[in-house]
Formats: sequence, structure tokens, C-alpha cells
Amino acid sequence: MSLVLKDEDSIVTSYRDHCIHLIKGGTVTEVIGELMGKRCGATMGFGGSMHMYNSKKNFYGGHGIVGAQIPIGAGLAFKHMYRGEKNIAITMYGDGAANQGQNFESINMAAIWKLPCIFMIENNRYGMGTSTQRASKEFEFYKRGAYIPGLRVDGMDVLAVKNAMQFAKDYAVENGPLVMEMDTYRYHGHSMSDPGSTYRTRDEVQSTREKRDPVERVKQYALEFGVDPALVKKIEKNIKKEVDEAIEMAKKDEYPPLDWIGRYTYVDPLGRLTRGVDKWSTWETDKPKGH
Repeated sequence: MSLVLKDEDSIVTSYRDHCIHLIKGGTVTEVIGELMGKRCGATMGFGGSMHMYNSKKNFYGGHGIVGAQIPIGAGLAFKHMYRGEKNIAITMYGDGAANQGQNFESINMAAIWKLPCIFMIENNRYGMGTSTQRASKEFEFYKRGAYIPGLRVDGMDVLAVKNAMQFAKDYAVENGPLVMEMDTYRYHGHSMSDPGSTYRTRDEVQSTREKRDPVERVKQYALEFGVDPALVKKIEKNIKKEVDEAIEMAKKDEYPPLDWIGRYTYVDPLGRLTRGVDKWSTWETDKPKGH
């Protein structure tokens, strides 16, 4: 994706947003810092793992409410159309969110207005402990648009993703929305409370790692195309060094001050008080006269 998209193209996604932050100009230090809740983080420690953000590169963050980002992506596409910009908006969501009502509402509006929007479904085969075939009547998600085109892509193949992304961007700019189903897989549990092994076999996970792992696959491509193995090892070593340095930098950084805890949360633009919902307004300071 990063080889095709421009800074002016917009992306909004769900809470699995670490790599998207990186491809939209973020740094490893910002990602690690945010995981640790440090001031050097992508959102100064406010958002945590779920809510990274980079407005300078049109990355509109990760969203914790399932499917809530889908209509936002359609709105970003409307912005590009309204301004006459030859850019696209990508709204990313998982196979579970594909069943949300706002998904179909957004596709309908995008189709009517021919918005340059790519509805990108990250199909990793399992929701929270449930396979797509148990949770979805139509689990070939690229067909979900019905009245807009659908494209299924091997999301574990970097070259397939690059080529499909270029096609999708060119199409959306000229013709309007389409659905892209990225066929991928998650090796681990859905969350800390999900061991990831109660609804699938260990053999399935291991087999996918051996046959489809995207990092190993692109490394194999490089070697087959004649890249020097020593160069591949050097790249891997440099990446590990960058991550290690980012971890150490984040460890040494400061936490946000405690009095920031309500920052950007409580706002009083009209000078009015709502009794009992924040630390500044109480019954004693805001009780009606005569009481």
C-alpha cells in the first residue's frame, strides 16, 4: 500500500492500526511509545494501542467501536470528490465489522455519489472466537457490495497487494467505490483474553505460517529475483536495530503528567455546568437558588 498511496490519500481503520501508522509516515518510536503510554507516542500517550493518528499524512486513526470508522471513510472520500482532488479514501475494517449496518449504508451512499472510496475488508478468517463461515451468510466478502465491484486479493503477498492497490486506486478515482477483500490470517488470539486455540487447530496456524507468511514470502521473492542474501540479512539486522532503539527510547521517555488525565475529555465551550459529570461542577457549586 505504501508504494501506491500518496500523503494526500486518506485512510481510516479500526483498532489494529500500528502498521497503518507506519505506512502513513509514523515512526517506530511513536508506535512503541504509544503502546507504553509515553509522551513520545503517536498521540502523546492518550490513545494507546487502539487510537494512533497522523493528521499530516491524512491518517485518521484507529477506532475502537466495531465498524464506526466505515462511514468516516466514506466521508473522507466525499471530501476528495468535493474538492476535485484525484485522491482516494480507504476505510478499513474486519470480517466481523463487515456485518454492521453502517457498512451497507456507507456503500449505498458511496455508490450513489460515485465516491473515490475503497471499502477494504481485512478478512483474517476469525472474529472473536468465531470463524467467518459461522458468523456470515455470505463469507466471500468481496461480493458484499452487490452494486459496486468487488476484488479479492491475497493479503499475505506483498506484490499482489501492490498491484491490486494500484488498480483499485486508479479505478476509484475515475469510477467510484469498490470493495477489496484482503485475504489474510492472524496467528495469535483476537485479544489478551483469547488464547486463539479453542476454535482452530494448531496445525492450521502452523501450516499457514509455513506456506503464506508475508515476511518470509517477500524474502523468498527477493532471493529468487537475484538479491544478494547478504543484503537481505543486512536489511533484517537494520530493522531489528531500529526496533530495539525505539524500545529503549520509549522506555526512557516520560509519562504524560497526571493532570492531563482529563485533557481533551471535558470541554465547556458555552460556560455552562452539567451537574455531576465532571470534577468542576457539583451540587454544592451549582444548586438552584433557594435550596
